[in-house]
Amino acid sequence: MSTEADFADAHRLPRTPPPQVPAPPAEDPRTAVLRPVPPERPAKSGPVPPAAPTGPAAAAGGPPENIPPRPAHAPATPHPDKPSVPPQAATDRSAAPRDTAAFHLANSGALWDGDPQPPGAARPEDHTAPEDLPPPTGRPLTGPLVPPPPAAPPDAAPAPHRSVRRTALAAAGLVLGVGLVAGAAAGSWLAGDADGSPAAEAVFAHGREAWHSAPVDTLFPRTLNGLGTGPGGADRTWTRIAVAPDSGCAGAFDPLLSKALAPVGCDRLVRATYVDATRTSVITVGAVSTKADRTGMADLRRRFANEHLDTRTDLMPRPYAAKGTPAADFGPAQRASWSIRVLDDLPVVVYGVSGFADGRTVDDPQPAAEATRPGATTAPAEAGLGHDAKAVADRIEQTFRKQAAKGTTEPQ
Repeated sequence: MSTEADFADAHRLPRTPPPQVPAPPAEDPRTAVLRPVPPERPAKSGPVPPAAPTGPAAAAGGPPENIPPRPAHAPATPHPDKPSVPPQAATDRSAAPRDTAAFHLANSGALWDGDPQPPGAARPEDHTAPEDLPPPTGRPLTGPLVPPPPAAPPDAAPAPHRSVRRTALAAAGLVLGVGLVAGAAAGSWLAGDADGSPAAEAVFAHGREAWHSAPVDTLFPRTLNGLGTGPGGADRTWTRIAVAPDSGCAGAFDPLLSKALAPVGCDRLVRATYVDATRTSVITVGAVSTKADRTGMADLRRRFANEHLDTRTDLMPRPYAAKGTPAADFGPAQRASWSIRVLDDLPVVVYGVSGFADGRTVDDPQPAAEATRPGATTAPAEAGLGHDAKAVADRIEQTFRKQAAKGTTEPQ
């Protein structure tokens, strides 16, 4: 345990002097000045101010001397009795990098400005002439640069897959071309040519005999399917319920319609009646085989179009009301819509007339061309009777065209 006696003579002990801090060495002016930037790549951050001149050149006002590099060790103090001998110049190490903060700050301007080349570094443009550079490839400079495949010599054979593809395309084009030509020929053959060619004349002649050369189930199929032929594009189906015996045209038309058809004559009339799938509408379709030639049929067709005879209510065809069928009450007063076609490539007049199956009368009948227009609000239009008359007449017209064309290909 310490007592006060232990420190009684403490004032007699010698005072410990403070530690001596060594004085900093004298600053060598040669290490306090930054080296100038090489002249070939000046720093972009601005010129470095020249160092203050020292030595005899400064006293004389002359240009500053180049500062030699820092020696590896401090020079010895010259002896007063010996003449001063200048130190030997050390090896020039200006090209060597200096690992000092001042040096990096003075030479980093180019890096901050986006120049990846350090000052004084060799550049490709300094050693390569413009004409030695390869032509641009047109590819972006991002990502790995893959050299393009070598171009095949002009006489080299095409690649197998390209040959197969070209062959397939050529075959598809050939098939498409043949199909278009065949389709055009078939359409022209079925529809008849208007230039009076032998084929058209043959089709026209066979059309006059189609009413008795084809079976009744062929001319008037038992079932007719109409895809998208109903109101709003709905599908329709009609079933045959009666076929009238072939006869003349007496009593089959209203007097004015008989007068309008008189120029072409009436050779034979065939008729059939259909009912729709809901058994709410009945349709009579007929075909008149005329006695006219091509000119007579063309003249009658032109007259119906110019005078709009196919839309007059006093020229409606009469229905065929078969007893014991849903069309038993289908008379002249029940006619709601109708369609008449005068063909000029066949000696045939096709028509269709529709009405309600329940026998109701219709005070405002409407032609099928008007009852099938979008937005029509009449009773025949809303009930789809215009679509029925038009679609069934279309099917029978196509049947007669096919039978007339078929007669030209059968062996005589």
